[in-house]
Amino acid sequence: MEAAAGYSLYPLHRCKTLHLVRHAQGIHNVAGEKDCSLYLSEELFDAQLTPFGWWQVDNLRKHVQESGLSKRIELVIVLPLLRTMQTAVGVFGGEGYTDGIETSPLMVANAVNSNHSAISSLNCPPFMAVELCREHVGVHPCDRRRSISEYQPLFPAIDFSLAIYFSYS
Repeated sequence: MEAAAGYSLYPLHRCKTLHLVRHAQGIHNVAGEKDCSLYLSEELFDAQLTPFGWWQVDNLRKHVQESGLSKRIELVIVLPLLRTMQTAVGVFGGEGYTDGIETSPLMVANAVNSNHSAISSLNCPPFMAVELCREHVGVHPCDRRRSISEYQPLFPAIDFSLAIYFSYS
């Protein structure tokens, strides 16, 4: 429901807008569409984006830039899972990373053999990995993740201080 011009139950200057973005196409999506039993394959552990997934990321990034939304993002919260971090840094990260810049990249070049260039943390909002963003916890290897200590060198500018496991029993 759209509020009348200037009138709302709560002052807009005290509100935050939340945008939810699902990850782009991962290798597990392609495999699972061909044969759903492949979701149980350990080869899909912590699945990364496909080339088509990176294309989806690039298109969403263009939309976010052209719409002006990128200037209004204050914080990016992402699940510490390879494909979700790749999607988030690709969409909301800075322009291409260049060695010698005095800031850490959001993602290093060729992270987990992604064949993707590094992504800069310049002129972009802070990124925080939060385990509680998880859609579901299941038995599929694609939904399990690496340890935070493995992610930190791949995504040096993401804050992993809240990326801890909680019991989902």
